[in-house]
Amino acid sequence: MSQRKRLPNTQSSSQSKRQTGAFVNQDDEDVNSTQLSSTQVQRGLENLSREQVDQKTAEVVQYFLVRDQKKIPIRRTDIVKHVVKEYRNIYPELIKRAAQTLDKVFGLKLVEIDTKNHLYILVNKLEAAERESPVTTPPNPKTGLLFVILSVVFMKGGAVRENVIWNTLKKLRVDPGEKHDEFGDVKKVVIDEFVRQRYLEYVRIPHTEPVEHEFRWGQRADVEVSKAKILEFMGELHEVEPQSWTQQYKDAHSSAMPSQPGTSSQR
Repeated sequence: MSQRKRLPNTQSSSQSKRQTGAFVNQDDEDVNSTQLSSTQVQRGLENLSREQVDQKTAEVVQYFLVRDQKKIPIRRTDIVKHVVKEYRNIYPELIKRAAQTLDKVFGLKLVEIDTKNHLYILVNKLEAAERESPVTTPPNPKTGLLFVILSVVFMKGGAVRENVIWNTLKKLRVDPGEKHDEFGDVKKVVIDEFVRQRYLEYVRIPHTEPVEHEFRWGQRADVEVSKAKILEFMGELHEVEPQSWTQQYKDAHSSAMPSQPGTSSQR
C-alpha cells in the first residue's frame, strides 16, 4: 500500500484560524460593547421587549450576588462573557438597572473599584450604616485580623514591609510561622485571600536581595473600611486625640469614595 502524505485541510484550518481570532479578540469585543453612546443603547432597547430586558437584568443581579460571596472583585469581561452575552449592545443599561435593584432590594451598593481594569464589588450599605464601630466589634475573627493589618498599614503611611506585619501579629500571639487554631495558615490568609479580595496589595520592593515585599492599602478597603474609625481606635488605644497624627488625620478625612457604576463604568 502506498502511503500518501495527508494534505492539510485548508477549510478546517482557515475555520480554526477564524475561531481562534474570534476568541483572541473576545475581550476587545466586550470592551467595545460597553463603550456605547446613549443613542446606541436606546436603539438596542427598542429591539427588545421589556420582559427580555427585565430577565437579563435579573440574571446580572444574580451573577453579582453569587460571585460576591467569595469577596473577590468581579471583572467586567466576565460579566459580558458569562451573563450579558448577546445583549452586549445594552450593557450600560443592564448595569444601571442591576445597580438600582441591588440598592433598593438588597441594600447593596455596586462600586467600580478599578476603572482601568473594570473591577466591581458590592458594599453592604445597611450594615455600614448600622455599625457604630467596625473597630471594636468586628463581625468575625478574620475581619479582626484584617483590621489589625490595615491599621498598621494606614498608620505607617500606606506602605509597610512584610516583616513589620508578621512581627506585629506575633505580638498579638498570631504567629505566621505556626498553624493558628482560628485562621489556619495565617500567611496564606493574608497574602492569598486578603490580597485577592483587594483589601490589601502585596508589592515587591525593587532592588532588594533577598527579595522583600510590602503591604499597601487595597482598593476594596478604600470603599469598605473607614480610615477615620481606624484613627479613632488608635487614639483610644494610645489615649491621645486622633488629631495628634496630623498626616493620618488629614488622609482619613480627605478620602473620597470611588465613582459608582452609573457614571465611571459606562465609558
